[in-house]
Amino acid sequence: MTPSTTLLRNGTVYDGSGAPPITADLLIRGDRIAAIGDLRAVSAAHTIHLDGLAVAPGFINMLSWATESLIEDGRSMSDIKQGVTLEVMGEGTSMGPLNDEMKRNRDTILSTADIQYDIEWTTLGEYLEFLERKGVATNVASFVGSATLRVHAAGYDDRPVTAGEMAAMKRLLHEAMGEGAMGMSAALIYPPATYQSTEELIELCHVVAEHNGMYITHLRSEGAQFHEALDELIRILRATGVTGEIYHLKAAGAANWHKMDEVIARVEAVRAEGLPLTADMYTYPYSGTGLASCIPAWAHDGGFDAMIARLKDPDLRERIKREMALPSHQWENMFEENGPDGIMLAGFAKRELRQYQGKWLREVMEERGTSGADTAIDLLIEDNSRIFSLYFSMSEDNLRKQLQLPWVSFCSDAGSIATEGAFLSYHPHPRAYGSFARVIGKYARDEGLLKLEDAVRRLSGFAADNLKLKERGYLKPGFFADIAIFDPSKVQDHSVPGDPHQYSEGMIHVFVNGTQVLRDGAHTGDMPGRVVRGPGWTAP
Repeated sequence: MTPSTTLLRNGTVYDGSGAPPITADLLIRGDRIAAIGDLRAVSAAHTIHLDGLAVAPGFINMLSWATESLIEDGRSMSDIKQGVTLEVMGEGTSMGPLNDEMKRNRDTILSTADIQYDIEWTTLGEYLEFLERKGVATNVASFVGSATLRVHAAGYDDRPVTAGEMAAMKRLLHEAMGEGAMGMSAALIYPPATYQSTEELIELCHVVAEHNGMYITHLRSEGAQFHEALDELIRILRATGVTGEIYHLKAAGAANWHKMDEVIARVEAVRAEGLPLTADMYTYPYSGTGLASCIPAWAHDGGFDAMIARLKDPDLRERIKREMALPSHQWENMFEENGPDGIMLAGFAKRELRQYQGKWLREVMEERGTSGADTAIDLLIEDNSRIFSLYFSMSEDNLRKQLQLPWVSFCSDAGSIATEGAFLSYHPHPRAYGSFARVIGKYARDEGLLKLEDAVRRLSGFAADNLKLKERGYLKPGFFADIAIFDPSKVQDHSVPGDPHQYSEGMIHVFVNGTQVLRDGAHTGDMPGRVVRGPGWTAP
């Protein structure tokens, strides 16, 4: 059967390399780019006249939480409408490998919406293949989470792993890498990853390096111990030779903002030595994670239910409140860094508590007549969930510095969601709807912090190279036809805290594996996404 052909005429082509754009035509044949250039003599089954619109490789979301949102709605609406064609999932935890207890508890699965589904897989590779069979608009890939490996082998206990448990973790890691995991991720401020020592991570990263994968990490601290956390990452890279990346680079808490300059200088120094270290970021000066992150790490020992039991114990509750009020070098104290005026409540499991979504913790404590720490603890007990929240702890000046760094790619750190259905049950971080649009619109076009060709490079080719992907990330003949077509003058984000469910605009057409999934700004309903596998993949 002859593959279908589509001809994109008269586009301004940004090839993903960072080179200045050219005016050209682009021919898609089947799932690949067949030709780029002056194709006036070529005809095709379908022709789209672009009249100078920007044509770029599809964007890569380096930190996606679309793990569950794609099960609920495979269209990947909020990301497709920003030109994202590859969701890279698995920050610290991943959807496999799972054992029977993990499937029952769903403890490593962090849904904040009313999404229900059966777990039909066991390994990480099986999960990704499940998505492809079900049908998704974007391509999908994942890291395997260090916390998922640890829970599988050793549970949630705050202790060193035994030799037998380490052997089990390494076996699971080898298997995940062979299935195509991009590498191993760690989110070291969240238990049980908090309990993983540097030595434990080094031993695991030797396995990742053996498969030519990446070690990507939420640093152990982005605040009081920011420098020390970077020291740990550099030590791991030097000890193992693994490629490294910092998840969502940021300095959290006003007292730590000044540290960003030195961190940037140190990363650039080790890169100059040849150490393979990069970073990614989202384009907002506030973060999003569970309200449970305000609770000291020791109180999470044994898992979520054990933490709730400690919060209910009067004596332990008083100890926890005292520690929440003090700066700490032992754990990332997000309550002390932000305070009740810097924490916005955004996602509750229980409907009766959703009246607080979009409210500051200060407002709720005043309404309830309780202290900030007591209010946070009471809400966690009442909702029996982690309670997704926004933390307004970052500097816009630092954000602008980071945006201009050539070794930083971009992410959403969010699900790919829709303005309908189950997703309306909570207030997502606006980054779910606008992180990529802001790179092109706010920061490249409006503020001139980077050229559009550099923005495209870091959204596509640069990220693909870091992940060691083959035949993706660039507009080149023979490469997969993952293509984003947009009007640079109209790309704009609209999502804001308190009113987040608003799509970005300006993305006109999107192709994934040669199939058009966005046409004139509207989703076509097609689901051509595929599993994209890492460098350690062993073909069956």
